[in-house]
Amino acid sequence: MTAVRPASDVVALAARRGLTVATAESLTAGMVAAALAEVPGASSVLQGGIVAYQVSVKQNLLGVDAQLLASAGAVDARVAAAMAEGARSALSADIGIATTGVAGPSAHEGKPVGTVFTAVSSAEGTESFEHHFAGTRDEIRAASRDAVLGELLGALSRGTNGGQG
Repeated sequence: MTAVRPASDVVALAARRGLTVATAESLTAGMVAAALAEVPGASSVLQGGIVAYQVSVKQNLLGVDAQLLASAGAVDARVAAAMAEGARSALSADIGIATTGVAGPSAHEGKPVGTVFTAVSSAEGTESFEHHFAGTRDEIRAASRDAVLGELLGALSRGTNGGQG
């Protein structure tokens, strides 16, 4: 699965509903925002993105709790949720999405390669997802990008409205 279809579907549906999206990416390092930005009309939807590879960026820019980062590490469902909430807040978007995980080449913080957490946040709440992908570093990162775009599309399809009508 490539990002083209889910990204274009996300942009079309979010634009139709008048909603904006912000990204917070660690594992994918901007791949999600780039996939959305490739779609014509993305400027009506994409507020921006934050690449938060370092713990200090997650904490200082996205507002992820320092104690959570210290106890759980950066690769955790709660961290992904906090990143998505932080992106939504920092970039004044209706919906925030986030990715964090381990693409390799070796395990990180006791989490095996392929462990990925994604999250989607709106005014209605935040949902995190756990994934276990196999493959090369690039394949894991691409699968993570596609997963969070699919989750965002699902949230939009279910009626997540970011507090709008």
